[in-house]
Amino acid sequence: MTTLPLPGRLLFLSTSAEVMARQLAGERLGRADAGTLRNDVSTDEITPVPILTHYDDRLGDFAHTGFQVEGQRPFAPGSLRAGGFSVIVAGRRYGKGSSREHSPAAERLAGIRLVIAESFERIYRQNADNIGLFTSTDLGLVARIEAGEAIAIDELVAGRDALAAAILRAGGLLHFGQQQLSSMRVGETGADADADADADRPRTLFEKIVARRALATPQTSARPAVGDGAFVRADRRFIHEYYTGMCAHMLGATFGAGLRLHDPASIVVFEDHTNYVGESPAHLRGGLVPNVLAMQAAQRRFSAEHGLTEHRTLNEDEAARDDGTNVAGISHAMVAEHYALPGQVVVGTDSHTPHSGALGCVAFGVGTTDMANAFVTGAVRLTLPAVLRIELAGALAPGVTAKDVLLHLLALPALRAGAGVGKVFEFGGPVVRSLSTDERATLTNMTAELGGFTGIVEPDAETLRFLKERRGVDVALAPWMRSDPGAAYAEVITVDCSALGPMLARPGDPGNGLALSALADLGEPARIHIAYGGSCTAGKREDFEHYHAVLAWAAARGLRVAPGVQLYLQFGTTAVRDHCIAQGFLAAFEAVGARLLQPSCGACANCGPGSSTAADQVTVSAINRNFPGRSGPGQVWLASPPTVAASAIAGRLISFEALRAEYGD
Repeated sequence: MTTLPLPGRLLFLSTSAEVMARQLAGERLGRADAGTLRNDVSTDEITPVPILTHYDDRLGDFAHTGFQVEGQRPFAPGSLRAGGFSVIVAGRRYGKGSSREHSPAAERLAGIRLVIAESFERIYRQNADNIGLFTSTDLGLVARIEAGEAIAIDELVAGRDALAAAILRAGGLLHFGQQQLSSMRVGETGADADADADADRPRTLFEKIVARRALATPQTSARPAVGDGAFVRADRRFIHEYYTGMCAHMLGATFGAGLRLHDPASIVVFEDHTNYVGESPAHLRGGLVPNVLAMQAAQRRFSAEHGLTEHRTLNEDEAARDDGTNVAGISHAMVAEHYALPGQVVVGTDSHTPHSGALGCVAFGVGTTDMANAFVTGAVRLTLPAVLRIELAGALAPGVTAKDVLLHLLALPALRAGAGVGKVFEFGGPVVRSLSTDERATLTNMTAELGGFTGIVEPDAETLRFLKERRGVDVALAPWMRSDPGAAYAEVITVDCSALGPMLARPGDPGNGLALSALADLGEPARIHIAYGGSCTAGKREDFEHYHAVLAWAAARGLRVAPGVQLYLQFGTTAVRDHCIAQGFLAAFEAVGARLLQPSCGACANCGPGSSTAADQVTVSAINRNFPGRSGPGQVWLASPPTVAASAIAGRLISFEALRAEYGD
């Protein structure tokens, strides 16, 4: 195949609901007719969480059913496939959000063969490569395709790194892996060497870790440069139930019976999305609970077949019988609590895998095909990214948290426009050195929202304290586990954190940041109906200490959650829950009327209590992203843990400091 067959129409993802309706009704529009293209199309819109229970051909019926424009959802089930489209055209940062490979897979199953956008998010584009869906940032192709010109494969892969081009030409990663990865070897210097050919050059911690894990293959060097495709050996691989069935299906179709996984002892399997599916409005409304249970059962079969380490879901009934031996929680939070170590490479099927970068390791999210390939080869694909240095200077004022810092970063014009897409965020400076590991994990976790490849913090005495206190592990930090003075960065962004106060992000995108103090001046609505504290970002031990500080203060004054407001607090892991019990936090939570939930991704992924059920509901949430439909049909404001708790008491968006001032404290 020298050219890409494109038998169908072009679909322009427009900011006009009328334009979308006309195209889906069968009208063939040109680029000039489409108007402004939608930016920031998220994977939550391409494939909403409830439909991820499908991982076969049926997935194609639901492509883009979460897409929103002018308050409308133009795609009905089956409409993309029925429209006879083969090309999608969109604006900037296409494929934001989750690592779910279901999104490009659904598009491909619906007939799409090429997606053209001004820019793409890293995980989406890599997932598209892996399944043979072509992508391009050359908008000049549109007029040529409209004119009926055939587009050469060579042109579509031009400008991509050699590995991406080879994978696309092979028809996807699994086919490529069968052909190319049987002769992998660790680079000449060895995986545990203290030096390599670049040792005389100042390097970042990220570069050093990759150098120790890079693999030489017929297509890739063990000493990749920025922009090169590469494979690295992972110390830990993990997956959760929304991906395992799809992964097992791929592996069975490709390799047949007798499949053997590479180093199964280093693979961990989690159930972290299905604890409360029986209370998930989206799943109940769609009749999808049986699908979820089948998906869960498929993961358990795969885990048992290959002898994998498994952490199963913990629902309310199981929690009541828990004798303390059940260790459960959100996958990437659990990896930081139990598995990841400084200097390692950790990969998982979740965009928030960078959570563990707080420990000084390279942790990044991948899609299903990447993980399937990693299961059988031990090799994980990446395109070597550049490194951004985020220097957090000054000192945080009382009541200002790492979440506020992240919401400020997300609102910076350059980062909002995508300057960090695909890059490593190295967090440093006096503020980072003063933060606990839990707070550092908020920074690295939310590099997903910044569009980054991963986030990392140099390990130090605080890292050792965390590992000893939380895990009973004594670790020695090697001298190389730091960035060298003079290391090259794509850019250094310095933020004076002394000037920061509590932050919010308006509904629709985590980058819609504003200072909480500016809310009244802007005339924004402040009343809320739901307050949610939890998720991997805000379900950690220190997050619950913030919730407790606010709610204990409220309970001592006889205050409760405001009338008409529901407050949900969901533990990130059983270890966090047990810490709260041991510290006596639950009394204050119960006194103010909060509902406590067992560890799960829950409302953050629209799969549990705390999701909205109506479009006019307003939520303030400590989760990491608020894309349209992410946590139900309502409007979601993002905030820090203390702001969420204070707002629940006040019934409106407010900081803890302002709430105390109202009561004369």
